[in-house]
Amino acid sequence: MTTPSPTPPAPPSPSSRGRRRAPSRIERAAGRATALQRPRVLLALLLLLALTSVMLLDGYLRAEVGGDHRVRTGAAASDVPEEVLEGGPILTFRGGQATTASVPDKTIVLTFDDGPDPTWTPKVLEILEEYDVPGTFFLVGSMIARYPDVVRDLVEQGNEVGVHTFTHVDLSYQSEARVTREIEQTQLALAGAAGITSTLFRAPYSSETDAIDNYSWPVYEQLGEDGYTSVFIDTDSDDWKQPGVSKIVDWATPEGDEGASVLFHDSGGERSQTIEALPQYIEKMKAKGYTFTTISGVMADQQPAGGPADARAGTEDPLQAAHHKATGTTLYEGKALIAAVAVAEWTVPALSVGLMVVGVAVMGRFGMMLILARRHHGQRDRRRFSWGPPVTGPVSVIVPAYNEKECIAATLRSLARSTHPIEIIVVDDGSTDGTAEIAESLGLPGVRVVRQANAGKPAALNNGVRHARYDIVVMMDGDTVFEPDTVRHLVQPFADPGVGAVAGNAKVGNRRTLIGAWQHIEYVMGFNLDRRMYDLLRCMPTIPGAIGAFRREAVLEAGGMSDDTLAEDTDITIALHRAGWRVVYEEHARAWTEAPGSLGQLWSQRYRWSYGTMQALWKHRRSLTDKGPSGRFGRVGMPLVVLFQVVTPVFAPLIDVFTVYSMVFVDFRSALLAWLAVLGIQLVCAAYAFRLDREKYRYLLMMPLQQLAYRQMMYLVLIHSCVTALTGGRLRWQKLKRTGEVGTPTGTTGTG
Repeated sequence: MTTPSPTPPAPPSPSSRGRRRAPSRIERAAGRATALQRPRVLLALLLLLALTSVMLLDGYLRAEVGGDHRVRTGAAASDVPEEVLEGGPILTFRGGQATTASVPDKTIVLTFDDGPDPTWTPKVLEILEEYDVPGTFFLVGSMIARYPDVVRDLVEQGNEVGVHTFTHVDLSYQSEARVTREIEQTQLALAGAAGITSTLFRAPYSSETDAIDNYSWPVYEQLGEDGYTSVFIDTDSDDWKQPGVSKIVDWATPEGDEGASVLFHDSGGERSQTIEALPQYIEKMKAKGYTFTTISGVMADQQPAGGPADARAGTEDPLQAAHHKATGTTLYEGKALIAAVAVAEWTVPALSVGLMVVGVAVMGRFGMMLILARRHHGQRDRRRFSWGPPVTGPVSVIVPAYNEKECIAATLRSLARSTHPIEIIVVDDGSTDGTAEIAESLGLPGVRVVRQANAGKPAALNNGVRHARYDIVVMMDGDTVFEPDTVRHLVQPFADPGVGAVAGNAKVGNRRTLIGAWQHIEYVMGFNLDRRMYDLLRCMPTIPGAIGAFRREAVLEAGGMSDDTLAEDTDITIALHRAGWRVVYEEHARAWTEAPGSLGQLWSQRYRWSYGTMQALWKHRRSLTDKGPSGRFGRVGMPLVVLFQVVTPVFAPLIDVFTVYSMVFVDFRSALLAWLAVLGIQLVCAAYAFRLDREKYRYLLMMPLQQLAYRQMMYLVLIHSCVTALTGGRLRWQKLKRTGEVGTPTGTTGTG
């Protein structure tokens, strides 16, 4: 099953885009940390890559990725020597010549295929130990890697093991390289689990010699040249068919006094009939005078005195002569494989549970957003709603500007068209491109330009507050454009004396490009639905720097705009909550801002936003223990912001990776349908947000691509920020390139 994937969190705000600032306490450390940023990016990517690799390994072990489930039947065997087809079940190649051997009369070799299994193999071992009978187990490499303890117990008990490929494929369909890989991987697993390798081999789906055909014969020749002994059977219990205990015993019994290599299974399905039949079979054969041995035991008995020394290489026990002690690289690589599989075996189930919890939380967030947004719309958008007596007094609009020559004229002209009386204070933060001169040359009424040495946006805003003549101050960015009614809508909530600040509705103006359209979707969903939800819950986390209004006394009471963090808008918002002021959202107050136009600039902006938000949350961590009305943000807002803007997005890439994992290894159709269902829910949320904001729905056609591409970048940005925070890094404030393409909107609804 796949788990729901969350939408990217609402960005902290489209606040001032990258104005260079004079070094503050935090900024002074940035220069020393700049060289560390790239390693942190690599660390974040490596962590994600490591988890992805673990999941791929787990999927490979469980679902045989790349496995070929074809089984060849009815192929010709004209190239196979007749003596091999009619010979005994033990096939060796000495000097390039195929030689077969048979099990002596009155002798049984018990062989087991497809293990180890954590349930059935230990039960088989108990029976073999009880009757003092050895077994030869042909093990699947992926199962060895998953259950090394079972293999270790099996070998220590005196049983023999052989190779049954790594992923249980029909080797007659595979290339020579794939055959080699299947064998080598299984040997590595054996080395890691029990410290041995084996020269015994049995091919899947080819238990009897008459199954050798022209396609599989080259495989046996290849392995024979490499020193492997291929093992077949004389009698087959067919226990996998679960025909009943008596039939299993009968089918496994050889005719007369003939010796036999007998096949049972200790894995691959429900094996209770095998467990019940095995003791009866051993007792029956012992009663008939049979003895039990292993393949190595048969070969040792048939080895003439003075024969090749390698017949018993690697062990003093003739019943385990096929075992060789693993040494050197093979041993260490095998142990590494077992360790990696152990990590995967723990990680994937833990992720499944954790991501399911995250998925439920995300779906709950969607539901909560829709319900609260609808309620908010019903309360605020009805015509009879009023905050109180209309606010008609003049207000001060503060425009901090650093090198905004492309945008400042459009910004000021839009303000000049305001239907609400305002004074405009442009605080030039040491611009070097003539921003202040452009502002003065426009000759617009009510515009004052205040110059200061470059000190950063917080300092510019504080300077603007000091120069403001009125009790309500509106703060915006130098690249943002207001509609004529924006200020009037924005200040109406101040009719309520408990309101200390108002967040406006920031919208992407340059949405004609693909990256602009993606940000447009994000802004509408993130700002509109999220802010409506936080407004009703009375825990608004951020007043966007692009459009926000404040009571001057509230700002001064909070100590002004602080440069302690890179998200001064989030910082001041939380500070106002803690001071007992109410922060609300006015959806009708729209501002059009220029979003980053390239992936590099977008990364820089969001990196600063997410890192600054973490700084602000950490700075105000004591809000969790605040009492009374001023503690509402700590009780409600802080947990929600941490959950939905930090924790959930950090795990979100893993949800997508897990979705791909489910498509590849579990059930492609079900995983795809689950992903489409989540996408459908997100589309519903987005469509409702667009409806509330009167936006055109055509942009939603880009949402599937946004989920596949843009969202992943936002996740990586947040992970990068988390790594930076955990490693104690600091960021520089970077100026983003502006084009000035956002002009005064032609209407009061969304533009196309």
